[in-house]
Amino acid sequence: MGLEGARAFVSGSTRGIGAAIAEALAREGAEVVLNGRSESGVDAAVARLRGVAPASAVSGIAADLADADATAELLRRLGEVDVLVNNAGAFDVAPFADIDDAAWQRCLDVNLLSAVRLTRGLLGGMLDRGHGRVILVASESGVNVPADMIPYGVTKAGMLALGNGLAKLTRGTAVTVNTVLGGPTYSDGVADAVEALAAAQGLPAAELRTAIIGANRTSLVERFLEPAEIASLVVYLASPLSSATNGAALRADGGVLTSLL
Repeated sequence: MGLEGARAFVSGSTRGIGAAIAEALAREGAEVVLNGRSESGVDAAVARLRGVAPASAVSGIAADLADADATAELLRRLGEVDVLVNNAGAFDVAPFADIDDAAWQRCLDVNLLSAVRLTRGLLGGMLDRGHGRVILVASESGVNVPADMIPYGVTKAGMLALGNGLAKLTRGTAVTVNTVLGGPTYSDGVADAVEALAAAQGLPAAELRTAIIGANRTSLVERFLEPAEIASLVVYLASPLSSATNGAALRADGGVLTSLL
């Protein structure tokens, strides 16, 4: 994919989709910098990735990207990158009336403002050097907002708007900004939520997993996606092969938006 020697930073990459993206980039020969909130989590993720991609340079920086000061310190330590993947995200399933301002702010800070701050810190260098990739990992929930995950859907819709606007800043350069709309993916976070709900209902987790995706009548693949399937699209967008793709919102959603777009 032409990514040998490229330097990539993936936010929220110690688990789930972010970890899968980091692994896919490392397997392509990119130097990868991981990120998570805790030093122990980052260290463990770095060790795992070095084990599966020993030829790639792998490092990590712990920082809570909901915190503006912590993000600024991360950017100072990080330096320049060729590829920025804004993947950090958080979600909760809750009735709208029960979600207070603090929960809304946390969702905005993690899902949207982290991408704003990281891109603000790194896009200028890409433009100065004349090449680079910014990729935002959004969700089909930003188009078809779930009634019990409204803050999540709102922030993912914000990522779509952010990517649209940022791409216009790259006119006439070899820098691109694109957004990926992922579908229902069995990430670590989703697995944790399913297992907790299954335990509360006295059901096997596998049975509940099948029931949840079976209720999604618009899914053409009729299953949860795997994190590696999202990662494959991200790697393409990070590569030189995607040079004609800019300002796009690309779907890796298993067909759940077919009735909407």
